[in-house]
Amino acid sequence: MTPPPGADSTRDRIVAAATAEFARHGIAGARIERIAKAARTSKERLYAYFRSKEELYATVAAAELTAVAEATRLDPTDLPAYAGRLHDYFSAHPDRLRLMSWGRLELPPDPDAADDPVRATVRHKTEQLRLAQRAGRLDPSWDPLDVLVLLNQLATAWAGQSEFLPADEERRAAFLADRRAAVVRAVQQLFPAATD
Repeated sequence: MTPPPGADSTRDRIVAAATAEFARHGIAGARIERIAKAARTSKERLYAYFRSKEELYATVAAAELTAVAEATRLDPTDLPAYAGRLHDYFSAHPDRLRLMSWGRLELPPDPDAADDPVRATVRHKTEQLRLAQRAGRLDPSWDPLDVLVLLNQLATAWAGQSEFLPADEERRAAFLADRRAAVVRAVQQLFPAATD
């Protein structure tokens, strides 16, 4: 049985090392040997906590989804602000966007997986959007899933575009502020706030 998160520093080190490894190399390219070495443990000890590389990735991805949700908080009545928070989060942590993208690219979708954290997150957020539509706070002509996907794509568009970032820190901050403003403006135009 796997101990609960936080109960063992070895497990925490494994998850931290795996997070960096998966973000850098993807799931297929990640190596258990490198993860174990970075976590200052053995492969055998790692496998005592996680039966497979895929199980380890699922743990890492679930933790990242929780971190994103806590840092960005979806407010269906203020989608532009939510998109801005997503932009800020992933602009500050482009490695985490890569980490989540690897799962979509490399793992086959399993519509029957009841414990899939990505599907659970999507279900929860689309239900929040649906409730906002029923309350008259969001245009009901949109499918909530379309709203969520469009928001995520707009908000994360610049996180993966590091080649456009100025090297100078001050210019980089101004560049990202301008990109954030563009994201917020686009979401305002797509999903205008409901008027009372």
